[in-house]
Amino acid sequence: MTAPPATSLLSRTLGAGRRGWGLLERVLEWLQSPVLLAARLYVAYVFLASGLQSLRDWSATLWLYVNCFQVPLLPPAVAAVAGTAGEIVLPPLLVLGLFGRFGALGLFAINAVALLSYLHTLHVSLFELGAHLTPALMFHFIWGLLALAVALWGPGRWSVDSWRARRRRAA
Repeated sequence: MTAPPATSLLSRTLGAGRRGWGLLERVLEWLQSPVLLAARLYVAYVFLASGLQSLRDWSATLWLYVNCFQVPLLPPAVAAVAGTAGEIVLPPLLVLGLFGRFGALGLFAINAVALLSYLHTLHVSLFELGAHLTPALMFHFIWGLLALAVALWGPGRWSVDSWRARRRRAA
């Protein structure tokens, strides 16, 4: 029995690699929508729960904005209303994927302000973060990255935005 020519073996190996890579890409593309939906649901849940808690105990919310959260350019009461409004209004948009990028960017901004205020309260700069990385800080990074991912790639095919875009193309 003779061995197959090296070029034929290499060609078959490369072809199998390309087919395998193509299959992997199709699986990853199929997973985009459910993963983006999961990210939207998780981030929306976190911020809506926070907003509802702020409404339940408004005096504590105001106290936090006066004594802990340092929001530049806004008086504490205005910052409390704006932050709480964003935490109540934006999560439903994110869940539905209706103006999904807007909702994601809004929650990203609220999260960034909260993170920077938290760091300010701890007297820690972003450059010193490594020595002060607490679970609370890590969660802010996770929420921020998930919101940023939705803002960058959109809410996915399982969203009102996608449904509206398909209807416009069909019309």
